[in-house]
Amino acid sequence: MTEHTLLSTAAFLLGLVFGSFLNVVIARLPRGQSIVSPPSSCPRCKARIRPWDNIPVLSFLLLRGRCRSCRKPISWRYPAVELTAGILLGQLAQRAEHPAVLVAQAVFVLALVAVAWIDFDTRTIPDVVTIPGVGVGLAASLFGPPGLSSALMGAAAGGLSLWLVGAVYERATGVPGMGGGDVKLAAMMGAFLGAGGVFGAIFLASFAGSLFGVLLIARGKGDKRSAIPFGTFLAPSAVALLLYGDALFRWYRSLLP
Repeated sequence: MTEHTLLSTAAFLLGLVFGSFLNVVIARLPRGQSIVSPPSSCPRCKARIRPWDNIPVLSFLLLRGRCRSCRKPISWRYPAVELTAGILLGQLAQRAEHPAVLVAQAVFVLALVAVAWIDFDTRTIPDVVTIPGVGVGLAASLFGPPGLSSALMGAAAGGLSLWLVGAVYERATGVPGMGGGDVKLAAMMGAFLGAGGVFGAIFLASFAGSLFGVLLIARGKGDKRSAIPFGTFLAPSAVALLLYGDALFRWYRSLLP
């Protein structure tokens, strides 16, 4: 096994562990509960989850996806979050050029996974995730791309652009536009991706969000004024630009005459 493969494998395994913690963050942070205590427990029977059961991916394999105490099924979301975190950190380990950048970008990716699910569940994006995230992105830019000046421009451009879109939309329709959480999330994205990257992510998220809105309308579950959790689309778009931005931009340019 090469050193590169070993690093990616270790990152994947760490991602599973951090993904287990993300499940706690996603469930408790919007409710204002501590993410440290009490220990994790089954949401149905309240039995304390043993340390070796704390990774639902393993529980699905060893316990056939059921709680050890009450034998009720474990929600598919728990292993999905863990696998997502593991795969993304494994992919990230293959491309990061500096250890400081790798750690900061890993924090960024894990934060985006949490934000996507929290916004989907509650239509809110916690400031405690995004505001420190801007600082982490700016600090990481001292050691690698996009560089400090681009990171500063990206944070300003991302936040300001969504704030302007929301303000214009609200003035034209009387309906609230972008929430403050989306604005701060875009600023965090810009700090890591730079101006070009954050605009690319916003474009992808807008396209995906529009398709989702059309689908809701087609199924009779919404209308043109229905609010959608935009952070749920911004977050994966930012991950795509972070991991595959160069390839995506090359593909886009190949489509131009």
